[in-house]
Amino acid sequence: MGHLDHAALGWLTPALSYAMACTGAALGLRCTVRALAATGRSRRNWLITAASAIGTGIWTMHFVAMLGFGVTGTDIRYDVPLTLLSLLVAMAVVCAGVFAVGYGRDRGRALLVGGLTTGLGVASMHYLGMSAVRLHGDVTYDPVLVGLSVLIAVVAATAALWAALTIKSPVAVTLASLIMGAAVSSMHYTGMFAVSVRVTPSGESLPGATAMQFVFPLAVGLGSYLFLTSAFVALSPTAGERAASASAQRPVVSAASQGGT
Repeated sequence: MGHLDHAALGWLTPALSYAMACTGAALGLRCTVRALAATGRSRRNWLITAASAIGTGIWTMHFVAMLGFGVTGTDIRYDVPLTLLSLLVAMAVVCAGVFAVGYGRDRGRALLVGGLTTGLGVASMHYLGMSAVRLHGDVTYDPVLVGLSVLIAVVAATAALWAALTIKSPVAVTLASLIMGAAVSSMHYTGMFAVSVRVTPSGESLPGATAMQFVFPLAVGLGSYLFLTSAFVALSPTAGERAASASAQRPVVSAASQGGT
């Protein structure tokens, strides 16, 4: 058996991956709150932004954490198409869950369906990302820990969607995002502790790209997207602020029309 190291770079990758998960969760929750206060095209756009933020945050968390993953006796490479597919899966399933909540008439049923869909999708993203790993040896999984990681993903996704429906204040959203980030990180490392590798030494070169060649630049790009989108959401007026601005302008318009008569 090869020795697995989940933090080859020390606490840098666990801490940074947790920060990415929290950032994506916070942004997604804020966008969902904005969506529920909007209608029509505006609601759809906010939900799409929320799904892309949560999906990007989860995917970035996973692969930033994977930068610290190492196995003694073998190099590690990543299959590029499968890695990109895992990103698309993360965004698609989170989008399905968020839209189920955003447009569901029965909130309880929508929460259960959305949480189950999103949780299973997050777990699928994780294990699809793991299937993109290329190394000299055979990878096996502990089924009990795999099941536990899936359960954590479903519970975390359901809790996050419940928070989006229930929590409105920025402080509460921040607290919820910290909890969700911890849950997503727990799901990831539970799934990683389920991994065992039987190394088969070989002098052949591995197919795929190294983490620094592919995963790191993509993670940096997606992380930048999260922070830029966070700034946009923070500067964008809420529905309440727009309504207050519109009501404040009405007396001015009315006074001007009366003065002209």
